[in-house]
Amino acid sequence: MTRVLLVGYDPEAVDFSNPALPPGMTVEKIRAGVAVALKQMKEQGWEGDVCYIRPDGTAGQMVERHLASANYACIVVGSEQRGKLGTAVTGIKGQCCGPNALIAVVWGSHHASSPAP
Repeated sequence: MTRVLLVGYDPEAVDFSNPALPPGMTVEKIRAGVAVALKQMKEQGWEGDVCYIRPDGTAGQMVERHLASANYACIVVGSEQRGKLGTAVTGIKGQCCGPNALIAVVWGSHHASSPAP
């Protein structure tokens, strides 16, 4: 089964006063959105895992633990994490991802991706 890892901030750690966030965003809305994404993945025959991280210096270690636990065909990284986690993801993705794995970076309504080396 194709496995996908979603990496993003723990909703409990999000600063909802940030004007870059849509008005009315809440922990519950984020969790509901993730649940919908996981359901859609399952309907496509994919297995989705979630790696919630916190902005406290443990993010890299958390992602490394998830990457070491399974062989992911795709890793979707939220935009706030792409610079901070780039080293962690690219440093060990050859050990945890398939040869054609895809790293996808998501921000707003835009997407960018790069194949794993």
